Amino acid sequence: MFRVLASYLAPTVPTLTERIERFLKTTISQPGDWKQLAEPLLDHKISTFEPLLNRIETQAIDAMTDDANQPPTTPGEPPVTVPDHEPFESEITIDDFSKVDLRVARVVHAQQVEGADKLLQLTLDLGGTERNVFAGIKSAYEPDALVGRLVIVVANLAPRKMRFGLSQGMVLAAGPGGDDIWLLSPDAGATPGTRVR
Repeated sequence: MFRVLASYLAPTVPTLTERIERFLKTTISQPGDWKQLAEPLLDHKISTFEPLLNRIETQAIDAMTDDANQPPTTPGEPPVTVPDHEPFESEITIDDFSKVDLRVARVVHAQQVEGADKLLQLTLDLGGTERNVFAGIKSAYEPDALVGRLVIVVANLAPRKMRFGLSQGMVLAAGPGGDDIWLLSPDAGATPGTRVR
């Protein structure tokens, strides 16, 4: 029966079929040539058994995937390390995402916030309407350098009462914080009030 099964599998696993032939000391029928299948291997001497396949252990799979996920390196250069990122949040639907109103805004005015360690106060033009937004980007940006810059803002975020005043949105930035903060900006051509989709 093992020879019969090997005959059916021969076209898809030719290397394994060769090992089976050596083990059984016989040839394996190819599709269309089934005559020998009717002849059982009686009084037939076979080779000493050796494993035909090896089980792939979980550790080996992990090692292969780890190697595959490593960034390529140029000979002579030190390997590039991939930074650890925060885990992804739980999935949302497209309907959830469509509730977030992202808009292009231009920074009209930016200033330090007295008594705040991380905040800058921004006045944003969203295309005919202005918003006051407090952004925790003080460690990475000077207020004067922000004036005239285009940013992305969550326009439908509920206003938040802070001890420094009312914040009417949130500007989007990447990075873990501290000096590593990068404001997100649209390409040239975007105008205040344009929706980001």
